[in-house]
Amino acid sequence: MVSTESILAFAAMSLLVIVIPGPSVLFVIGRALAHGRRTALATVLGNLIGSYLLVTAVAWGLGTLVETSAAVFTGVKLAGAAYLIYLGVQVFRHRKEMRAADMEAPAGERRGDLRTVLDGIFVGFTNPKGLVFFAAVLPQFVNHSAGRVPLQMMVLGLVPVAIGMITDTLWGLGASAARSWFARSDRRLSMVGGAGGFAMIGLGVTVAATGRAD
Repeated sequence: MVSTESILAFAAMSLLVIVIPGPSVLFVIGRALAHGRRTALATVLGNLIGSYLLVTAVAWGLGTLVETSAAVFTGVKLAGAAYLIYLGVQVFRHRKEMRAADMEAPAGERRGDLRTVLDGIFVGFTNPKGLVFFAAVLPQFVNHSAGRVPLQMMVLGLVPVAIGMITDTLWGLGASAARSWFARSDRRLSMVGGAGGFAMIGLGVTVAATGRAD
């Protein structure tokens, strides 16, 4: 199976990639600014699930498709970009409806946690940065002579997911703390909600413009 050396080496490589904020991190920050800590943490959970689903898909063949088909990469990328832009537009449109009191709203009046997690899963799964990293880098740390290559990739994939859980949570908590300060004024809260919407729209445009490494 996977050696300790491979796990440590892949962990170091993953950390180098994860510390550079990508679509998932910026998405968590945007949601934290727009909706607060609860939504940020639910988004982190969804991102992690989506990222691991991406690892699983790459392990069982998507990686090969990405390497050989620009159309597959472009399709996944544009789907994620379009959804990010859609979510950003929705946040921006409803920014004036945000109120400081919303942070204490009953659970039934808050944005549904399940919907938030599903949003995060979709964005995590269609993240071009993750797609390229898992398709191009992950296979390099697999011991092909040991067999069970897909299983090895799935085990290794737990490493960046664990690192991402820590870093994304810290980003989300930091952004939601800043939002708490803005929430002392309805006007400032509306402004920061609009900023979160703009951030997601800009992220969607950036993702759409992202090309393949080759």
